[in-house]
Amino acid sequence: QVQLVESGGGLVQPGGSLRLSCVASGSRISIATMGWYRQAPGNERELVATINNGGVATYHQDSFESRFTISRHNRNKTVYLHMTDLKPEDTAVYYCNADIWTVEQNAYRNYWGQGTQVTVSS
Repeated sequence: QVQLVESGGGLVQPGGSLRLSCVASGSRISIATMGWYRQAPGNERELVATINNGGVATYHQDSFESRFTISRHNRNKTVYLHMTDLKPEDTAVYYCNADIWTVEQNAYRNYWGQGTQVTVSS
């Protein structure tokens, strides 16, 4: 069974940094695009960044590209989001997302992690 498990969230002061990690579990899987979304209270879930299996990253707002870095380690089936210069408006639950092929499905399906809370406050 495929699962995505995030870690690395927490409380950080404005201007601080955090690195989120997301590991995909499951054997005999192939992972295509991985990404990070976030959802603040009362807001819709929004896309932060994606990265394909060749390591090409796409950021979905200029403010993300200037402060966040998405990366991945294919052998470890892990995607990271390194966030710097954090602001109170970055407070949200951050979700990992991935398109994963499994032997059982013999097809790609989209998976979500359970989310990790990031709170930026002094």
